[in-house]
Amino acid sequence: MSAVGIVGGIVQPIVVLGGSPLLVGVMRQIRARLEGRAGAGILQPWRDLRKLLRKEPITPRGTSEVFRVAPLVLVATTLVVAVVTPFLTTSSALGPVADLFAVVALLALGTVALALAGLDTGTAFGGMGSSREMTIIALVEPTLLVAIFALSVRVGSTNLASIITSTVDDPARVISPVSLLAAVALVVVIVAETGRLPVDNPSTHLELTMVHEAMILEYAGPDLALVELASAMRLSVFLGLLANLFLPWGIATSAAPLAIGVGLLAWIVKVTLLGSLLAAGEVFLAKLRLFRVPELLAGSFLLALLAVAASFFLA
Repeated sequence: MSAVGIVGGIVQPIVVLGGSPLLVGVMRQIRARLEGRAGAGILQPWRDLRKLLRKEPITPRGTSEVFRVAPLVLVATTLVVAVVTPFLTTSSALGPVADLFAVVALLALGTVALALAGLDTGTAFGGMGSSREMTIIALVEPTLLVAIFALSVRVGSTNLASIITSTVDDPARVISPVSLLAAVALVVVIVAETGRLPVDNPSTHLELTMVHEAMILEYAGPDLALVELASAMRLSVFLGLLANLFLPWGIATSAAPLAIGVGLLAWIVKVTLLGSLLAAGEVFLAKLRLFRVPELLAGSFLLALLAVAASFFLA
């Protein structure tokens, strides 16, 4: 554990916690402008969270502790990932936990907890959303593992800090076939994991199309606020992971105040730009039919496998 890793472990969760709703607000504002609307402003997600936190918590009759604990698990696992993943610095506060398999397992744990909460309500919508989510995660998580594993082959380690450091030391790797294939696969994974178009539509409650929203229909008040906050945090975490795995320039390599400041600014700019591109792309995309989604995810898995094959042949 180094000083630069400790600084990152302290600053990163604070930035993710406070900035994720702002990122969602920026993305909504961009979509609104491109669609010819004024938009509610980038601070609207924080206003919504404040309103929900002031409401009385309500738990549906017949639910168990699974329903009540799921939002906490979702927030906690995302915070742990925000602490250990090298977003701001090239070192991790907890090196062993920054392993590829540990990070993916933590992210999957939050998704599974929310799916179990949807089943726990006993409603048709909750069960439908959980079933769809499990179908998606069954293809998304292997793709995420394989895509990042392709980058780890040439490094000889599955530690995210080592992968990012190797890219900083050798920038030419960014334009290699391995990185390009893995990047496309990871983009599809992020779209599916965060419930964005064309896999899911975060702004609809149509029963024939919704996935994420179906699982959280029974949540209200502070519990719903935690779920919405965790969803925004997961989006920031995934975009930050994409940015640093393939565009790690500006990341701090020392604990000097100037290096930390530049790293923080670079991280925020990269995540904001990626989020803006994602929001702008959604304006021109229509939601896929549910039974076409596995075909898209299977295609991303194939790209990840090709990236692994290329990493061995081109090493």
